[in-house]
Amino acid sequence: MNKNYDVIALGELLIDFTGSGESDQGNPLLEACPGGAPCNVLSMLCKLSKKTAFVGKVGKDMFGKQLRDTIREVGIDDRYLLDDEEVHTTLAFVKTYENGDRDFSFYRNPGADMMLKEEELPLDSLRDTRIFHFGTLSMTHENVRKATKRAVKEAKEAGALITFDPNLRPPLWNDLEEAKEQIEWGLAHSDVVKIADNELEFMTGEKDLDKAAAILKEKYPNIKLLNATYGPEGSCAYYKDERVYVPAFKLGGTIETTGAGDTFCACVINYVLDHPIDDLKKEDLEEMLRFANAAAYLVTTKKGAIRSMPEPEQVFEILNRN
Repeated sequence: MNKNYDVIALGELLIDFTGSGESDQGNPLLEACPGGAPCNVLSMLCKLSKKTAFVGKVGKDMFGKQLRDTIREVGIDDRYLLDDEEVHTTLAFVKTYENGDRDFSFYRNPGADMMLKEEELPLDSLRDTRIFHFGTLSMTHENVRKATKRAVKEAKEAGALITFDPNLRPPLWNDLEEAKEQIEWGLAHSDVVKIADNELEFMTGEKDLDKAAAILKEKYPNIKLLNATYGPEGSCAYYKDERVYVPAFKLGGTIETTGAGDTFCACVINYVLDHPIDDLKKEDLEEMLRFANAAAYLVTTKKGAIRSMPEPEQVFEILNRN
């Protein structure tokens, strides 16, 4: 398929404030890390030499400028990133626990990423990408939800594969039933899905993750490749009648897990771009998961996400010694 872009993603671009010690007066110090799941994904894809673009909104403020400069720096096409004159850039405050898990507090009522409208979409470019990627933070409110669904429709009708990461953040939803409905919409319109273990249980009520995956595969036969991440336990690929599990890399040095799932997701998307999705073998799925797990591990050894994506050589170094 001859398209100008490999991947276009739509959604949130924000600042993750992460802890960085204490001042001399004992006050917490915070580092303003550029983040947001869609651009985390695109940043890793740029490391893997894919041509990417981002569709979204930031505020016309100092953080919006920082974010635009950052995505340009890592190689993401920013021409479809709009500035909102009135609403500020979305901010997230990340509390990290000793095991690397996180809690999020969002300043987003509203945030600029919510302000994207359907009529602002670059429709010609959405028809000119091999893959369109999205999550559900762009589906929490009506206008940006309409824009997201229109973008999916345009890309899909033009022959793009649709990739989806639910990326459930309960504090951003007024009602978790609404969150479930929008995740269901995403699952029903996607070819490739990356889903975390807690999201599998949320969507199915099933604690046995293999059973939960089977429920989703039966309910959404449109999903060609379902990838489930189990945090420090590794990941699984469910493809046709195959179930392939690869354990995580536990090599120490984990600081926080921000961006790990997005890095994993990007590596899966990269593999799908380079291999025919209708003809994957068990060994292909193992290769895909090993690379994705190794890249995700490396991201946990740094703060932030967009600027912390590993080089392919670093991933291969991990793979070659394990």
